[in-house]
Amino acid sequence: MTTLLKIDTTNPDPRTISQAAKVIRSGGLVAFPTETVYGLGADALNPESVRKIYTAKGRPSDNPLILHISAHQQAESLVHMNDTARLLARTFWPGPLTLVLPAKDCIPLTTRGGLDTAAIRMPDNPTALALISTSGTPIAAPSANLSGRPSPTDAQGVLADMDGRIAMILDGGSTRVGIESTVIDVTDPKRVLLLRPGGLAREEIEHVLFMSLAQPDSNSKKRSPGTRYRHYSPSIPVKLWNVDSVFPDCVQDSAGFIGLHQPPVNVRVKLLFGSMEAYAGALFAAFRQLEEEGCSEIIAEYPAGSSGISEGIRDRLIRAAGD
Repeated sequence: MTTLLKIDTTNPDPRTISQAAKVIRSGGLVAFPTETVYGLGADALNPESVRKIYTAKGRPSDNPLILHISAHQQAESLVHMNDTARLLARTFWPGPLTLVLPAKDCIPLTTRGGLDTAAIRMPDNPTALALISTSGTPIAAPSANLSGRPSPTDAQGVLADMDGRIAMILDGGSTRVGIESTVIDVTDPKRVLLLRPGGLAREEIEHVLFMSLAQPDSNSKKRSPGTRYRHYSPSIPVKLWNVDSVFPDCVQDSAGFIGLHQPPVNVRVKLLFGSMEAYAGALFAAFRQLEEEGCSEIIAEYPAGSSGISEGIRDRLIRAAGD
């Protein structure tokens, strides 16, 4: 059985962190909160430990994992940093930004999905940082769910998918951002690529770089997790609705709705959010809630515009709908 330990994520108990770090060092898996979603962590430099992540999730082995670090100097020992990457790290770490850079040989091919690059970030969560630091190793951590399912934003979501598959869950309550990190490729500092929109808005990155982020081709996109396979999908169909378009056909007495505006029809369950940030923070939990409440399908409002966190929401909705 999986051990679930409550923890004050803003002031984590060192004894609880030590228990979890012992699991990591011994080759086990620990789910833990970050500011984005819950991660499923293993020693990133131990290939056997990392293989357990792929097995527990049912994740394709060519889908790279993000290495989580707790100090800036760790990045220099893992990847070939350049001045642009260092500028972004100083500006946005800790935070929901993942940098893709040429990997050093110390990172196993298993962790990087067989690629010559690696994805790396520093999470903005005291529990996550304490776990990484106490473990004494970078922690590879995709989202702590079965592959393809909605990412968990609380410990109960992790338990629903991972009970009996992993050693431990650190329950630090609900995460703050609610969708995964933004992933950018900085291997060429003159042409920085947006591989996956997420918790950090592209315009914030562009403001620091004084350049627009470029779009990747299909080969470049492989360097990021969460871009090649269907992701974030509940077990019931997801249909997208733009407020300026016709509402999708649905069975109203069994459909669920999530979004920012009142739907033009009555539905069985309606979850409305007061801001784009609140929508992002509750998106995956809402998917799981509507499943549990027996809805036959989900109608999700597709946000207008592409600024701020809305671009990340749009990306997750498209993938959840399988479009």
